[in-house]
Amino acid sequence: MEKILEIKTIDPTVLMGVRDKNLNLIEKFFSVSIIARGEVIKIKGEKKIIEQVHKILFEMVETIGSKGDLTAVDVQNLIDIGKSKIPSENINHSFEKKVIYFGMKGSIVPKTKNQIKYLDLVKEKDIVFSIGPAGTGKTFLSVVFAVAALDNKEIKRIVLCRPAVEAGESLGFLPGDLQEKVDPYLAPLYDSLDSIIPKDKIKRYIDEKIIEIIPLAYMRGRTLDNAFMILDEAQNTTVAQMKMFLTRLGIGSKAIITGDITQVDLHDKSVSGLMHAADILKKVNDIGFVSLNEEDVVRHRLVKKIILAYDNSISSG
Repeated sequence: MEKILEIKTIDPTVLMGVRDKNLNLIEKFFSVSIIARGEVIKIKGEKKIIEQVHKILFEMVETIGSKGDLTAVDVQNLIDIGKSKIPSENINHSFEKKVIYFGMKGSIVPKTKNQIKYLDLVKEKDIVFSIGPAGTGKTFLSVVFAVAALDNKEIKRIVLCRPAVEAGESLGFLPGDLQEKVDPYLAPLYDSLDSIIPKDKIKRYIDEKIIEIIPLAYMRGRTLDNAFMILDEAQNTTVAQMKMFLTRLGIGSKAIITGDITQVDLHDKSVSGLMHAADILKKVNDIGFVSLNEEDVVRHRLVKKIILAYDNSISSG
């Protein structure tokens, strides 16, 4: 069966979302086909399902008309209402409740049990420490959580930072201005953003200070309200730097701290701020800790084997 919705009073791109993410989300949940051509949207599928999807899209149009915009929370709420009105067997439950964000390449979901725990902790706690080896999704998921919170208007800005440990001794010898000198150390944060939202949107967010990608030292003296703060490579912070970062947390803000305690680049590896914080804060309410391991590696299949080989060599040595 096919049903048509005409949209003449709103901007179709607001309804559809960036790269049609809103329509794609509805298709995933209800197993229908939605085709948009200008002001006409065609819905194809079983009768009961497309009747409900038509109502959801109509309510989305009404929401845009009354509010002027449409957030991911609005879409999810309308989907939840729609789900309650059709038979359970017509809903794609494998997709339900797991989507963190719908990015440029489709839905972003946790892929392991520990990543699901990571997601749950971020929902429950204001501060979360994510500790584990390379390739386990620590940094990428933290950025996804932050972008989703921004898109849902839960926070007003994102601050991503890293300690530039190696750069601290040799910045003066590197070419370019200060930003050009530290950008190589911040590249993984840019990479994570690039795989989630379009480059032009990233540029606009950075220009408008909605997203800041900065060295950890730039956090000193600030108090960040309604912000999502991420500290990456936290194993390379000193105890004082870690305390400085954590005490930047303002009203309505959240923070994620990620790191790999096997990759400390500090001269005195016994004073890693991440290790110290994990020890003294583990019993503080509203602070969560998740440990990721080789079972959570989502990069190339060889990465897991490499991690295991190095772990075995250390334990046997």
